[in-house]
Amino acid sequence: MQLIADNLRITKPDIRHALKHLDPGPVQALVKKCVARRPYAIDVNTGPLGKYSEQGMRFFMDAVQGVTDLPLLIDTANPAAMEAGAKAAKNRIILNGFSLEPRKLKTILPLAREFDADIVGFLLYPDSRVPRDAVQRFDIVLELMEKAEAAGVAKERVIIDPVIPPLAWADGIFQVGQVLQVIRTLPDLLGFPVKTIGGISNLGTNAPDKGNRLIIEQSYIAMLASAGLDYALLDILNADLVRAAQVSDILATQDIFSWGMVP
Repeated sequence: MQLIADNLRITKPDIRHALKHLDPGPVQALVKKCVARRPYAIDVNTGPLGKYSEQGMRFFMDAVQGVTDLPLLIDTANPAAMEAGAKAAKNRIILNGFSLEPRKLKTILPLAREFDADIVGFLLYPDSRVPRDAVQRFDIVLELMEKAEAAGVAKERVIIDPVIPPLAWADGIFQVGQVLQVIRTLPDLLGFPVKTIGGISNLGTNAPDKGNRLIIEQSYIAMLASAGLDYALLDILNADLVRAAQVSDILATQDIFSWGMVP
């Protein structure tokens, strides 16, 4: 299970300020901290970026690539920004991402073929609703793969996001269990070792207590590792969560154990 830093978010005031003034300093300082924790990749979560989407995305890509050569997830729902990010890329990129929403099928999915990039596919209905159970997610993933192949994107380039819901939803506990079932079953359903990705921070949305949120995330990431999740988006600066993820991965994937393996 590879860990992807999701710390670079446009929702943070200092990052918004950096974009407004085109000041790479705060962006690069944050990315350097993340890189020091040795993630697999950096999620560049810019949001839609408004009417200056292309300029804004180029600013973020240049700033991040100025301090790391790690793979980058270009995380935006804005097709123009996504394309601008892909054009500005020097590092390996993953497009994040598309779903069955018609606009994304038309404008974002083809970028994966154009730029020879992997792309995240969200298991959502065309109206962006989250399916309730594993069966509904299986139906969506089959259609998602059909759409990808029709667009000339090889199935191996699609990384499936089964959409981890907030635990506080009315059926949150049920849904997080269904997500685990999807991750376990997808390779057999699709007939090849499909990659999967999940956003851990979704789980604790609106949690009233940081300590409780952390123990929930630590516990669930162990379950995700056991289910076979390939990429976990998380707060790479949270040392306790990262350590839990690393130990969980050791227990889930290694045949021989030694205490020296514990980070």
